[in-house]
Amino acid sequence: MMRLNKYIAHNSSYSRREADKAIQDGYVRVNGEIEENPATQVDEKLDVVYISGKQVSPQEKYTVIVYNKPKGELVTKSDPKGRRTIYDGLDNKYKHFVPVGRLDFASEGLLLLTDASRVATALMESNLERRYKIKIKGEVTPEMEDAMLNGMFIEDATAGGHSHSKITSMEFKPFLGYQIQKNAHNYSILKVAISEGKNRELRRFFAHFGTDIADLKRISFAEIELNNLPTGKSRYLTRSEYSALFTFLKAEEKLAREKAGSKAKGKK
Repeated sequence: MMRLNKYIAHNSSYSRREADKAIQDGYVRVNGEIEENPATQVDEKLDVVYISGKQVSPQEKYTVIVYNKPKGELVTKSDPKGRRTIYDGLDNKYKHFVPVGRLDFASEGLLLLTDASRVATALMESNLERRYKIKIKGEVTPEMEDAMLNGMFIEDATAGGHSHSKITSMEFKPFLGYQIQKNAHNYSILKVAISEGKNRELRRFFAHFGTDIADLKRISFAEIELNNLPTGKSRYLTRSEYSALFTFLKAEEKLAREKAGSKAKGKK
């Protein structure tokens, strides 16, 4: 299930704001009925959605690209303040592609985009490894290393978060791995591997220890590597990367069917 406005934004050239307006203005029908609530839940596999008389359908075939996002671009389709977005840097043929998660304005590196919302959702909600190269102001302390190894819960995790974020507390799972490449009083450089990459997770993590991240670059997502892709450029997945993604999606579909089957049994 997915919110109607998100479903339209993921499967068409409409931004989330444009989808909201089209819905509220009465241009959207769900199963033949006009629907004016952007938050209405729709089922990708069952519900039929039309916008201005044109059907919005999930893609069966899908394309995934890697974009080396520069600093100073927002991961959004449009910005009311007129700031630069990733779609200003991408070719026009990718305008309807959905980003897999986000990198904040000051972050850079590997960003996946796809024309299939189900692929984006599966990857975003996965525990697949994400690796980053980060530069922090100051030293890597024993307390930081202990938290990276064992995880932690922060009651007030607002430091390092976006000023408009509603998230306050946050649980940090143990890092999948980390490597300290430089540890010095003025700045330190690390490579870290985590399994979620949720709302500014790394910035919140280090802010808890009074340390700011000066640079953050995502260098890989699961089997997909940034390698030597120039900043601001994009590429298609390789055959081996598509193969790994296909295997992952099949496993996710099998797991979803098993969960649905066990729920159905439990209701009998």
